[in-house]
Amino acid sequence: MDYTELAKQFLNNTYQFRKGRQQKKIDDTMHGEAFVIMYISKRDGDVLPSEISNKMNISSARVAAALNSLENKGLITRTMDPDDRRRILVDLTPEGKELAKSYEQKALDGAKQMLELLGEQDAREFVRILGKLAKLSSEQS
Repeated sequence: MDYTELAKQFLNNTYQFRKGRQQKKIDDTMHGEAFVIMYISKRDGDVLPSEISNKMNISSARVAAALNSLENKGLITRTMDPDDRRRILVDLTPEGKELAKSYEQKALDGAKQMLELLGEQDAREFVRILGKLAKLSSEQS
């Protein structure tokens, strides 16, 4: 099998896919402040800034800037870890939790609409293959 030609097609299709409106809805929640809010929400609060830095693969300075902005907007709180006073824990305010819910719903709606375009059988197969790729790529890391 010629994987090079298949890879070219894959890259072209991925490029076309990422230009789509539905994908943009999902992408908007997967970076920047939206990602930080979603990550804290999924972890149910008390997150270390270093965890966010590692998950987003960005510098601690960029995370600090995002956290400062979110704190100024009243979306997060930062408190000292009672077990280790050198560590700062980040949590969402009630407003931050509401925003996280709206981001999650936006991403879910976008994904649902894309999968509906495929039809049931192709949607199931796409999700299965994507899961397999995610598993394989995490095993190679």
